[in-house]
Amino acid sequence: MSTAPYRSPFSIPNIRLFITFKVLFNSRFYYPVFTILFLDFGLTVAQFAILNAVWAATIVLAEVPSGALADIIGRKRLLVFATFTMIFEIGIISFVPKTDPSVIFIIFLVNRVLSGLAEAAASGADEAIAYDSLAAKGDPDQWGRVLEVLMRFQSVGFIVAMSVGAAIYDPALLGKICQFFGLAVTFSQETTMRFPLYLTFILAVFAFITTLRMEEPDSGSSSSGFETKQIRQAFGLTLKAGRWILKTPFALSVILFGMLFDGIIRMIITLSSQYYRMIELPESTFGIIGSLVAMLGLVIPKMAKKIV
Repeated sequence: MSTAPYRSPFSIPNIRLFITFKVLFNSRFYYPVFTILFLDFGLTVAQFAILNAVWAATIVLAEVPSGALADIIGRKRLLVFATFTMIFEIGIISFVPKTDPSVIFIIFLVNRVLSGLAEAAASGADEAIAYDSLAAKGDPDQWGRVLEVLMRFQSVGFIVAMSVGAAIYDPALLGKICQFFGLAVTFSQETTMRFPLYLTFILAVFAFITTLRMEEPDSGSSSSGFETKQIRQAFGLTLKAGRWILKTPFALSVILFGMLFDGIIRMIITLSSQYYRMIELPESTFGIIGSLVAMLGLVIPKMAKKIV
């Protein structure tokens, strides 16, 4: 009795592209200096809190329609939209001039809305396209192994992004590096504050290319083309879900509480870089602190596998 030859899940192109996409999409060089980046652009802490709330609300409001659109127009198109939005989202703040604070706030408001849309579009669609590809061309039981490898690669990506992002944000460190190599170059905070954004912009371009190379699995759940009627159907489902939430006090309360709780936790986490600056830690050390946390992702998958 012959058995089917074993096929590694990583021999499937969509699985490799899925892992690449997740690393490129989530490894953002500005994360270790997230708060002080916004403040150095001239925003206030209150404005920063508003932007965080807008970002969270956008994700919540866009989650349902993005799921409906994924079923109608396909997961690949949604991922391409997510990465294209990421390019625009990072691009507008990478090259915005520091002029009128009110204009900068509007630009960052647009950035947060686009970021929320990108997150909602990518949420679930990336794993769905990868899992369906694995089910069609490999063994679905290997999905746990795929997630294990993904978590490790993401942890490495976070470590690199955290360390490099914080280092290139610090003009003093960059000046010392140039001095070590005999280069008479000086940097100002005005210049270095954009370096993490430039690197993230490059990652966004590569993430966009990665999604273009993906193939939509023939799962029968999405059509090859889309029409106005189908788009209308997606938004009809969204409005129906919205009306149900508004008419169901318990569901509405859970969502509002979740948004409030998420906002509080997010403020505590994201304001850490401002706290580090207040106690006069060099910006270059912010990434080291974040990297230590990210290193847990290298050992947790093995521990989880043993527990299961």
